[in-house]
Amino acid sequence: MSAADGVDPTPDQTTPRVSDATVGRLPVYLQGLLGLAGDGEASVSSEALAEIAAVNPATLRRDLAGIGITGTRGVGYDVKYLVHEISVVLGLNQAWPVIIVGVGNLGRALANYEGLTTQGFPVRALVDVDPDVVGTSVAGVVVEHVDDLSKVVDRDEIAVGVIATPASAAQAAADELIGAGLASLLNFTPVQITTPPHVQVRGVDLATELQILSFYQQRSTAAASGTGVPLGAEHAPDSTDDAS
Repeated sequence: MSAADGVDPTPDQTTPRVSDATVGRLPVYLQGLLGLAGDGEASVSSEALAEIAAVNPATLRRDLAGIGITGTRGVGYDVKYLVHEISVVLGLNQAWPVIIVGVGNLGRALANYEGLTTQGFPVRALVDVDPDVVGTSVAGVVVEHVDDLSKVVDRDEIAVGVIATPASAAQAAADELIGAGLASLLNFTPVQITTPPHVQVRGVDLATELQILSFYQQRSTAAASGTGVPLGAEHAPDSTDDAS
């Protein structure tokens, strides 16, 4: 790929650190680009990609420039090149083996989710404390006892630990994973876990996300129907309270 294709093939090594906000948007851009590639699109303008990603075009251009990619006015970006470059920046050009701690309903669902493997996060190991679960097989992976976690992490060259335990066991699971040398954790429990500064933790609290959706759904339904008590109205001071 040459500069004539609308991108800089050799990003400046002095490019500043990519911001957390930009990192958070790169997967959204990648998802949109994969859709475009699947539709056979060869190029895309910043405006079109920004619309797909629901961001401002200036933000998108700034994000891409931050990882050393610039488009050409009137031409845009090469879709396949963008997919490759963003994948490299996100580290998706290699596999990151995953271990799931906690093989309940959620752990089983994650283990069976093929999208993890296709995105470069193959589930290589499962551990649990339940003797009725240890020794069983989920998605072709035998569940091992959590006491063997460190050995399993070394054996399977695990890179990412997923915590799918009950909330009460989340911190202990995190401690075990960190003790085994992992520094990238995905926490599916609603509790905040304490970790050393070098450990990256991403939280996915499904219940909280659904409650947030409920908030907006309630507002949307009330606005559409003209019914319902406005949010917060039940706590608003009554103007007659001060009349006496």
